[in-house]
Amino acid sequence: MLDASLPPIRLVLVAEDPLARGALSRVLSDRGGELVLLGAGTQVELESTRSEAPDVVLWDTGMRLQESEGRVELPDLGAPVLALVSDEAAGELALTAGARGLLFRDVGPGPLTSALSAVSQGLAVFDTGLADVRAAPRSAPAQARHAPGPETLTPREREVLALLAEGLSNKAIADRLGISEHTAKFHVNAVLSKLGVQRRTEAVVRAARMGLVTL
Repeated sequence: MLDASLPPIRLVLVAEDPLARGALSRVLSDRGGELVLLGAGTQVELESTRSEAPDVVLWDTGMRLQESEGRVELPDLGAPVLALVSDEAAGELALTAGARGLLFRDVGPGPLTSALSAVSQGLAVFDTGLADVRAAPRSAPAQARHAPGPETLTPREREVLALLAEGLSNKAIADRLGISEHTAKFHVNAVLSKLGVQRRTEAVVRAARMGLVTL
């Protein structure tokens, strides 16, 4: 049970299977004031029609997460992603794609709500049965991880990086892009992580050296 004094967690549900989407929507809606479901649909639908930024994304990967041309695309909805997976193989694919948390698809409503809360606050959450997946090396090549290029940043992250190069704050970035400050902070943190730095100035310097921005 979440602290009743805290505001409800705003989330969107990404699920390709309409039956799974309907079942999960009912479970989430039954959590009362703990959760607010902003929307539910397929990844394409939600990415093309998104409006209000959520606090967290719940991604049901289905019975079998398939790779598309050697990679799996994480839902890009401006919030950290908690993935529901059917097995360790799907968990590894989701984790490599950038999911912040992994749970099995048969997780109960209580643990699911707690995990959504934790991931929305930037924490990593793993089912105990997926501990080996958490410790396993990522399938992405080491060179790609240590030497990120333009293709590793989403279009939105490249926009944020350009605004970082202008010296803008998170609030200023949010105002410029018409997004919430929470979403801007999430994208800034994603840029720092992908560039392997901890400070905004370091990100700009590294990006300049890589030709991603012009100073």
